Amino acid sequence: MKILRVIASMKPSQGGPCQGIRNSIPELQTLDVYNEVVCLDSPEAGWLAEDNFRIHALGVGKGPWYYNSNLIPWLLTNLPRFDAVIVHGLWLYHVYAVRKAIRLLKKKQTGGKREPIPRVYLMPHGMLDPYFQKAKNRKIKAIRNKLYWSIIESDNIKEADGLLFTCEAELRLAREPFRSYKPKREINVGYGIAEPAQYDQVMEEAFHSKCPQVVKEPFLLFLSRIHEKKGVDILLKAYDRVLETRTRLTLVESGNGETPINYPNYAKFPKLVIAGPGLETPYGQLLQRMVSQSPVLRESVFFPGMLTGDAKWGAFYGCEAFVLPSHQENFGIAIVEALACSKPVLISNQVNIWREIEASGGGIVAEDTLEQTQQMLENWDSLSFSEKAEVGLKARRAYEEHFAVGPAAIKLLGALR
Repeated sequence: MKILRVIASMKPSQGGPCQGIRNSIPELQTLDVYNEVVCLDSPEAGWLAEDNFRIHALGVGKGPWYYNSNLIPWLLTNLPRFDAVIVHGLWLYHVYAVRKAIRLLKKKQTGGKREPIPRVYLMPHGMLDPYFQKAKNRKIKAIRNKLYWSIIESDNIKEADGLLFTCEAELRLAREPFRSYKPKREINVGYGIAEPAQYDQVMEEAFHSKCPQVVKEPFLLFLSRIHEKKGVDILLKAYDRVLETRTRLTLVESGNGETPINYPNYAKFPKLVIAGPGLETPYGQLLQRMVSQSPVLRESVFFPGMLTGDAKWGAFYGCEAFVLPSHQENFGIAIVEALACSKPVLISNQVNIWREIEASGGGIVAEDTLEQTQQMLENWDSLSFSEKAEVGLKARRAYEEHFAVGPAAIKLLGALR
């Protein structure tokens, strides 16, 4: 079987969808499934050489729609080579371009020459979540989406052979935002990540070269795109509150009775590493100011930037727990990577896979509010060493039972056939 993946960008810093492609293709290759990717990136991009599957980079898309005049001609020439097409993401030009190319190929069939036409599946990756229409800071974008939906996107979905979802929660939520949502099929194909490499000291050294402040220090890890949606600001505020409670005046025994002194109890609480792209954005700059202006946070919170390769895995293996109080998270590849490394995850109930994690006992789940995030941190800290170790074992079992890449690849292949 031959599958074409169509996506706006395969740039590694884009996160979720492109990383999901990189996770699934090697596993599909073991099942004799051939994959190619076409994307709207520069053909000179250095990271293109890092993947072992064929990527056609047609040039960077223009404007907010990511328009690229090279895409439809390329699709018309190449679509007949494939049995199925998976279009990753929504709301951008590449989704419309696939629909238009399929329509043009079908028109050619009426003239006598009949080239094979692949089945087309859209994979929204959470982009139909009602959060994007309801969030207070997205009112203008929500109006734009509603207009775009009525003109273009609803037809893209109606004419596709099916929609592929990463989990049951995503599938159900996709039905809420738009009344004219009428896909031919809805298929929960799941999502998986490859087994991470076994721990090696090189990983630890690579991470510490990026974040030397936590050498021999316990730390919590946030590793994701630094964006308002991820709830990093409430994480910082909640973490600050936890540390503040540990700087209260403590009474200690002295020879002449009890004397109040300032005792920095926060020193016993794990440090916080906030890793990921986006530090240069206004939101990223705001977070860094929050830390720099707080004497307590300055000593406990660190921003090493985006971590890749050994440094990323060194962060996962080295952390005490992974934390992500996101306001909306379709799947959360980094969450599953943490589970695969036997690391407990502290997440919000706005992460679509929270039910599986809570049922497994592989982490702690809370609402995406300041108070609940603070409580989640305190609940984690209240566990004994052995209790934390037990949660780590359950985290690994959650990965094996729900998120391993092998079963996910088999499920995807079954849906496409």
